[in-house]
Amino acid sequence: MSLEIKVPPVGESITEVTLSRWLKKDGDVVAMDEVIAELESDKATFELTAEKAGTLTTVAKEGDTLAIGAIVASISEGTVTAPLAPAPATATATTTAPATATATQPISEPVSTLAIKVPPVGESITEVTLSRWLKKDGDAVAMDEALAELESDKATFELTAEKAGVLNTLAKEGDVLPIGAIVANIIVGTAPATATATATTPATATPAVISENAPGYASGTPSPAAAKILAEKGIDPKAVQGNGVGGRITKGDALSAATVDMVSENPQGGRSKAAAGSAPVQASDTKSSAPAAKVLEPGRERREKMSPLRKTVARRLVAVKNETAMLTTFNEVDMSPIMELRGKYKDKFKEKHGVGLGFMSFFTKAVCEALKEWPAVGARIEGEEIVYSNYADISIAVSAPKGLVVPVIRNADGMSLAEIEKAVAGLAAKARDNKLTIDEMTGGTFTITNGGVFGSMLSTPIINSPQSAILGMHNIIERPVAVNGQVVIKPMMYVALSYDHRIIDGRESVSFLVRVKQLLEDPARLLLGV
Repeated sequence: MSLEIKVPPVGESITEVTLSRWLKKDGDVVAMDEVIAELESDKATFELTAEKAGTLTTVAKEGDTLAIGAIVASISEGTVTAPLAPAPATATATTTAPATATATQPISEPVSTLAIKVPPVGESITEVTLSRWLKKDGDAVAMDEALAELESDKATFELTAEKAGVLNTLAKEGDVLPIGAIVANIIVGTAPATATATATTPATATPAVISENAPGYASGTPSPAAAKILAEKGIDPKAVQGNGVGGRITKGDALSAATVDMVSENPQGGRSKAAAGSAPVQASDTKSSAPAAKVLEPGRERREKMSPLRKTVARRLVAVKNETAMLTTFNEVDMSPIMELRGKYKDKFKEKHGVGLGFMSFFTKAVCEALKEWPAVGARIEGEEIVYSNYADISIAVSAPKGLVVPVIRNADGMSLAEIEKAVAGLAAKARDNKLTIDEMTGGTFTITNGGVFGSMLSTPIINSPQSAILGMHNIIERPVAVNGQVVIKPMMYVALSYDHRIIDGRESVSFLVRVKQLLEDPARLLLGV
C-alpha cells in the first residue's frame, strides 16, 4: 500500500507553493520524517518530510507550482533496514544468533516517532521564531512539559510535548519557522532490546533510532534562500559550515559567512570581497591584514539580529507614516486638581482596592467620555467605509523587555477608576514577563502612551494602526502660569493628539483634546458626567 505525500497548509494567506528542489530521488528508500524536498512560498522556505518509511515515487517536478493539498509524491511501504541488518553480525565475532536478532529489532521495527510542529497561534501570523530551547536534544520529556519558547511578532508562547518520550530537536534557536513546520521529534516508547543488549549492540542500534535525521544527506547543501545569498556574495558553498538539519547550510549560516567574508579592505581604500577559503592567506600577509585588524577592532561595533517584535513594530510604524494623513495637535493640562485628589485619597484608595491610584485611570476615563462626544476619533477606515465603535477599548502602550507592546483594556468606558487601575497593573505585569496573549493585544479603538515616565516633555506619537488617533502624555513640570491676572506656579503637562486627517477634521481633533483637558482639570466632571 502506498501513502500519498501532499503539500501541507503553511499559512492562512498562502494558497500555493513551488517545489524548489528534490532532496531524494525517484526510487530512493526513505526513512520516516526524513526530508525529501524543499518547498518555497512567497514568505518562507520549508521542508517536506516523509510521513512513512518506504520507497519514494515522485509525482511533481522541480519548479512546479503546487496548490495546498496537491500530491507531490507517494511512498510505497516496505522494509528499508535490510542493508543495516548485517552490521551487528560483523561488529563482533562473538555475537550469537539470538543476540543478533535482538540487536536488529530496533532497526526493522523502530520505536514510534511523534513530530512536534509549530501550532497555529493567530489568524494573521504565518511564521514564528524559535527563541529558546527549554529542553535539550536527547532529554526525556513528560507529556505537556514545555519544550521551547516560540516568539511571534505579537507574543511569546511555549511549545509543549504532546507525548512522553525522548526529545530529538530539529530546529535551532533563532530559526524562523512557518506555521506547521516540524520543530522536533519525540521518540515514544523503549525497544526491549536496548535494555538487554551487549556492549557492542548499542553501537549498531543507536544509528537506527536517529537515522531519521542522520547527517549526510544534505551536508554542505544550501537552502534556496542561503544559495541566493551565497551567490550574491560570491562565496563557494563548500567553504561554508552548515549547521542546519543534516548539515544543511541555512540562511543564518549564509549571512554569517557573508559578514565574515566582506571585512577585508585593500590598501588603496576600496573594499574587496574575499572568499572564506582565502582567509588564512590574508592573515599571513601583513600588508593586507593591517587594515582588516583596524576594521575588526573589538568593542567598536556590536550586531544583534532584530527580533520579530522589533521588525513588526518597525514595519507598522513606517506603514502608518506612509498610509495615513497624520497630524498632531497640542494642549496643556493643569494637573494640580488631580494631584490634590490623589494626595488626599491615595492611601484609602489602595487600602480598599489593593492598587495604587495613578494618572492613567484619570486619562483613560477622560478619553472614554470625550470619545462619546466625538466618535470619529475612535473610528477606523476599512476599505471605502468608516467604522464607528459604540464602545471604548483603550490600548495602553507599555515598554516591555523585548520592545513596545500595546495591550487593550476592554470596555474601559464601563469601568470605574479602580477597575481601570487594576487592568493597567495586570497588563503591565504580563508585558514585563512576556506573558501577554494575542487576544490581549488585538483590537482597540484608541491608544494612550505615556512618554512622561521617561522624562519626555513633548512628542508627536505615531498612530497605532488601524486606529485613527493616539493621545500622548508627557512629564509634569512646575511652570509659571497666569491665573486671574496673577502669575502662579502650577504642575503642568503637555498633551498631544496625533490623528488621521482622512477621518478626523481639525475641529473634531481640537475639540476632543479640549474636552479631555476640561475633564482632567475638573475631575468632578468625570463623576457627574458633565
